[in-house]
Amino acid sequence: MPIRQLTETLIDQIAAGEVVERPASVVKELVENALDAGARRIEIATAGGGKSLIRITDDGCGIPEAELPLAVRRHCTSKMEGGLQRIETLGFRGEALPSIGSVARLSLRSRARGSDGAHEILVHGGRQEGPRPAALSAGTVIEVRDLFHAVPARLKFLKSDRAESAAITEVVRRIAIAFPAVRFELTGEDRSPLVLPAVDEAAALQRIGEIVGESFSDNAFSLDAGREGVFLAGHAGLPSFHRGTAQHQYVYVNGRPVRDRLILSAIRGAYADVMPRDRHPVCVLFLQVDPRDVDVNVHPAKADVRFRDPGLVRGLVVGAIRAELARLSLRGSTEGADGLMARFRAGGGNEPATAPTDAAYAPRPAFSFSERPAAPYDPARSPSRPLDDRPANFGGFQPSARTDRSEEAAPAPIRAEFPLGAARAQIGRAFIVAETEDSLVLIDQHAAHERLVYEALKEAMHAKALPSQMLLIPEVVDLTEAEVERLVAEEAVLQRFGLHLERFGPGAVMVRETPAILGEVDAPALVREIADELTETGSGSGLGSRVDHIAATMACHGSVRAGRRLQASEMNALLRRMEAVPASATCNHGRPTFIELKLADIERLFGRR
Repeated sequence: MPIRQLTETLIDQIAAGEVVERPASVVKELVENALDAGARRIEIATAGGGKSLIRITDDGCGIPEAELPLAVRRHCTSKMEGGLQRIETLGFRGEALPSIGSVARLSLRSRARGSDGAHEILVHGGRQEGPRPAALSAGTVIEVRDLFHAVPARLKFLKSDRAESAAITEVVRRIAIAFPAVRFELTGEDRSPLVLPAVDEAAALQRIGEIVGESFSDNAFSLDAGREGVFLAGHAGLPSFHRGTAQHQYVYVNGRPVRDRLILSAIRGAYADVMPRDRHPVCVLFLQVDPRDVDVNVHPAKADVRFRDPGLVRGLVVGAIRAELARLSLRGSTEGADGLMARFRAGGGNEPATAPTDAAYAPRPAFSFSERPAAPYDPARSPSRPLDDRPANFGGFQPSARTDRSEEAAPAPIRAEFPLGAARAQIGRAFIVAETEDSLVLIDQHAAHERLVYEALKEAMHAKALPSQMLLIPEVVDLTEAEVERLVAEEAVLQRFGLHLERFGPGAVMVRETPAILGEVDAPALVREIADELTETGSGSGLGSRVDHIAATMACHGSVRAGRRLQASEMNALLRRMEAVPASATCNHGRPTFIELKLADIERLFGRR
């Protein structure tokens, strides 16, 4: 077939396939343009899930009349003064408006600051009309109608109106977190309205709470760390505050929302020892990097980035989160206490309880002074008499014989320097009840001891090189040359964990020894797994994770089991160890080790507050 030059319209439609994937992509590009224009108020209106209508109104600097034709022409932009080496704006390619105009009916109405009037330009199927005078006080209004009407093949692959509306909402929410000083308003006949008022930088956590959830601020810790010109700020959730998907992880690089695999992997690694494998932490992270050290021009939707030093970024994220987790080792999620309080309130509410039907508990008439008691007062029969030493039968329950108070050990005093307080009792031979100055603490003795044993085992294993087991016949593993180079570069780290390998030609490695603690292991599978992890994240932490998993299993089987009665001294010793060991708020499976109930909340249950 002969080679032919494609028409400009077809070229724009092909480009639109990379930039405009769905209505949410349109909203993302247009909102980013508004933010680059300095808008402080952005209104988004949609219809039909964004397929029928998308309208973006902002109060930004506007576009002069002479520049309107350039604004809808490909590869025309005002944001590339520093070139690709220093991109400081959200948009920079100059492809959004022409790509949208090639697959939809686009209307751009704008009035530049200081201009005498507004002007409008239309783009239908790639054809321009205007500019012509229009009515607008300030800013810019962009309307996109009948998205993908010019490309029916793309239109049929879109999801339902409800699903597309939800995707638009998620895009706006993600962008709004990074710009708390901007007011966002999302409305339309196909959705519930979303209004996010502008707040100052000091109240940025309020904006995060409106999007992530009100409970996030009570179950998160702040991050503020830096290393070699890379700075990390934001908030991360406690290990016991987790979700079923990673959609509640919001990551920003220089204010740009991204879904970068390196950072998401670093988050997963930071919580590896304190969270179940099928659960995901909630976090909002802001990375500030010199624009020359990060490449944002690697993905059509600009959702992925490349760092000049990925190891530095990963180490900063993992180190900052783990340092805070160690510092806040005894801070537990409020969800456990809230759930327990809700169970206490279940069935009670604010309504009076139904009176018992038993005649023995029937309501008695009020006492009248005109009545006389049928028999004289007898102290021995009075219900208010002091209790004697004889065991009494209360509804069939026979308490055990009482012991001499002088023989009982004095209860441990409550001291302010002990966050978990003093042990008071053991329930069901599985849970410890402790008391602090202002709360009641319930501790799962098995989960708590499991964390203590696990940390001790892990520290012992990582303190020195692990013993290795020599293979009777070394195994050769075929890999790509690039994978071999990565494995050889990490040879010292792998040997610390007991894995000894050496280069065997340009595309293979020979495994001579494997970690003894793993027992019989599939050496080729282990090496390929580490190679894949090095390719994806640049860190071969998978072998260390396997060793930690063995330690976790040993800790689980070697810990205090539920059903064992503990003495008061043993319970208090366990509490003191928990206060000294990092990450003791959760066991190594991610379950909470204790739940704290504030005395004020307990008083509310009894109507004292």
